[in-house]
Amino acid sequence: MSVRLPQSFRQSQQDANGFNVLEYGLMSERANSLGRHGLKVEAALAALKAWAVERQSAEERERLLNEASDAVWAFFVQRESCGLRNNRDAIQRYGIPNEVLARLGVIRK
Repeated sequence: MSVRLPQSFRQSQQDANGFNVLEYGLMSERANSLGRHGLKVEAALAALKAWAVERQSAEERERLLNEASDAVWAFFVQRESCGLRNNRDAIQRYGIPNEVLARLGVIRK
């Protein structure tokens, strides 16, 4: 009796021409970039949380909000390039405030 392997275990033509090596490299770069953007989001949100009325001005808070919204926007764009379309889990995981989400994609003068 002979057994035929499932197609998922077969070698494909893509392996022979190096496409999978390239695709693996691209996926690795996307994941690395997503991690870097995640660190930027964490830093921007930490700076926003550290803002205090006694020590800093309202203009400083606006600047921190703008930086946080830009970091989150870039993070969401990178997530989409990785195929992650739903951002609810990221919003919950990073604790992104609504005031930051309201500014996503805003073009400032």
